[in-house]
Amino acid sequence: MDTFIQLVVDGLSLGSIYAALALAIVLVNQSTGLINFAQGAMAVLSAYIAYVLLGWGLPTILAILGSVVVSFVIGAVVERLLIRRFEGGDPDTAVVVTIGLLTLFTGICGWLWGYNNRQFPSLFPLTTVDIFGAVISIRSLGTTLVIIAIMVLLQVMFLGTKLGLALRAVSVNPQSASLSGLPVGRLLMVGWGLAAALGAVAGALVAPQLTLTPGMMDTALVYALAAVIIGGLNSPMGAVVAAWGIGVLENLAAVYVPFIGHDLKIAVPFLILFVVLLVRPQGLFGRKVVVRV
Repeated sequence: MDTFIQLVVDGLSLGSIYAALALAIVLVNQSTGLINFAQGAMAVLSAYIAYVLLGWGLPTILAILGSVVVSFVIGAVVERLLIRRFEGGDPDTAVVVTIGLLTLFTGICGWLWGYNNRQFPSLFPLTTVDIFGAVISIRSLGTTLVIIAIMVLLQVMFLGTKLGLALRAVSVNPQSASLSGLPVGRLLMVGWGLAAALGAVAGALVAPQLTLTPGMMDTALVYALAAVIIGGLNSPMGAVVAAWGIGVLENLAAVYVPFIGHDLKIAVPFLILFVVLLVRPQGLFGRKVVVRV
C-alpha cells in the first residue's frame, strides 16, 4: 500500500510540471484560438531572465516576479510584431510560425547562456514530510498548490470576468467581436502577454526540478500538449486534471503492468489520448463547438 501511495504522490508531482505548461497553452488558445508550440521555449527564456535577475542579487521571489513582468512584455511584443501578420489567414501558417518561434527561442537561450545545466533555486524548502507512509517533498506540494491556485484563477477569469469573456469572444470570432466594439488587437496582445507571464511561473516552478537548460521543457511540452487535448482545449481545470492523470497512470503502469515497465511508460499518455479522441474528441472537460448554418 505504501508503494501505491508513493507512486500516486510522485505522479501528481510529475503531473504538476506538465500542468504548469498546459495552463499556459490553454490560455493562449482561449485568447487567440491558436495552439502555441513555442510556449515551452518561452517559459525557458523566462526562467533564464529570472536566473539573470538572481545573479544581480535579487531575492528569488522578486526575480521570478521580475521575469513575469518582462515575459508579459515579450509575449505582447511577439503578438504585435509577428503573430498579428498571420492572424486571419490560414491557421496552419500561424501554427508553423509558433514552431519557428520554438526553434528561435531555444537557439537564443543556447547562444546567450550555453547548453550546460544550471541550478535554479526553489521557492519552497527542500525538506520532506511523511504522510501515510509516503515521502512527500515540500517543493512538490508547493508546486501543486500553486498550480491549483492558477487553475482556479484562470477558471474564474474566463467564466466570471469581462476580460475573460472578451478574450473568449475574440478567439471564437474576431470579426464579430470587432463589430461589437471590442479592441481585438489589444485583447490578442493581452492574451499572449498573460500566457507568457504564466509561462514564466511555469519555468520558475519546473527549473529547480529539471535544472535549467535550453531544452528543459522539450519533453514536458509533449506531455502538456497531450494533457491539453485529453482535458479539453478550453478548460483550465481539464488540462490540470489530465496532466495529473497522465503523471499518476504513467507511474502506476510502469510498476504494476509488467510488459510496460519503465521503458514503455512514455506510451501510456498517448494510448489515453487515442482513446479520448475516439470517444470524446473535444476532450474530457471540453465544450463541443456547435456551428449554426
